[in-house]
Amino acid sequence: MTEGLAVRPLGRAGLPVTPVGIGLAALGRPAYITLGRAEDLGDDRSVAAMRARTWAVLDAALAAGVRYFDVARSYGRAEEFLGGWLRARAIAPGAVTVGSKWGYAYVGDWRLDADRHEVKELSATRLRDQLGQTRALLGEHLSLYQIHSATVESGVLDDQEVLAGLRELRAAGVAVGLSTTGPRQADTIDRAVEAGLFDTVQATWNLLTRSAGPALARAHRAGLGVIVKEGVANGRLTAHAAPPALARAARERGVAPDALALAAVLAQPWAGVVLSGAASVDQLHSNLSAVGTGWDAELDERLSGLAEEPEDYWATRSSLKWQ
Repeated sequence: MTEGLAVRPLGRAGLPVTPVGIGLAALGRPAYITLGRAEDLGDDRSVAAMRARTWAVLDAALAAGVRYFDVARSYGRAEEFLGGWLRARAIAPGAVTVGSKWGYAYVGDWRLDADRHEVKELSATRLRDQLGQTRALLGEHLSLYQIHSATVESGVLDDQEVLAGLRELRAAGVAVGLSTTGPRQADTIDRAVEAGLFDTVQATWNLLTRSAGPALARAHRAGLGVIVKEGVANGRLTAHAAPPALARAARERGVAPDALALAAVLAQPWAGVVLSGAASVDQLHSNLSAVGTGWDAELDERLSGLAEEPEDYWATRSSLKWQ
């Protein structure tokens, strides 16, 4: 077990988690927007190859002590891969914490050159349909169900039919949360806190985009568990594309850029779980080394110049190609 991965409760729901969790966005489908994906995965993106790769990462994560696993309906076959692994390894419901998301549908047909890979619809009908699909694959392992990429503009946080469905799910013993996206993440987070319904919030925070930090601190104080996604900015903070200042600081500390970038997230007092989006066992081990990597005020100040304006960060993210 990796030192520092002690189990702790996440937010008012008390979900048992570890400081680092595993997100399967990059493993459940053949194409994604992570930089360096061709080098990371190679040419074989068959269902069998991706299932085997997913199970290898999950085995390594479990052996290291990781106890939070995050998927979504739109992550291709991620729920299927995770559910199959949980059954094959005879992992009892509750032994690990599993979160999934609803709202996007995967439409990529397992193709790298698909015109569209996912379609978003944050409706009560989509919630009901996808919850049934998720439960069929994950069964009693489902601990947390999240709105996928909620925004204030989408209106989902004011949709009374959706909110009623989430309240019903919560009353049945499944925690409910949301993930956020876009330059107005802070507004969405604050609106979710006001709603008084949500147990968790999952948001993007990394050295390139820190703007959601104060809102995440407020959510944490209000009792919501905070899950941080995209801590390495879809590969922009890894060896594939690390800014020179980050690469230099990582070399000085004898770690890879991804480990130092994730150490910055782990250092935030409101961060309950930081997701690793590793696509290989080697990447997972590099990500996990962040747990023992120091972070201090001097380093924070030194790398503060990496932060971009929110609109610029999200415009760059939107321009990343599926590969």
